[in-house]
Amino acid sequence: QVQLVESGGGLVQPGGSLRLSCAASGTLVRINTMGWYRQAPGKQRELVASITQASNPIYADSVKGRFTISVDNDKQSVYLQMNSLKPEDTAVYYCNSPRSAFLYPWGQGTQVTVSS
Repeated sequence: QVQLVESGGGLVQPGGSLRLSCAASGTLVRINTMGWYRQAPGKQRELVASITQASNPIYADSVKGRFTISVDNDKQSVYLQMNSLKPEDTAVYYCNSPRSAFLYPWGQGTQVTVSS
């Protein structure tokens, strides 16, 4: 059974940085094809970054130039480096497949709050 465990969130001031981690377990997980989603209060979950074997990382316009997604195959983990954080980045962040037809069970997510 696939399990995704996100960590690394917290409270940070505007302009600050955080590095999120997602540890994946289960033999069916394709760690080199993963994405980071976020869901802000009252809003739909959105895909903000994704990485696949076949292409360069893809970012939502709202995070382009500030967020970087990376994968460690040996550790079965995917990361999201977030720099120059803004209050509008406040959300619960989740990792999962970037392909809606191949979603794994959702993890608990990790809360990111950007506030002064």
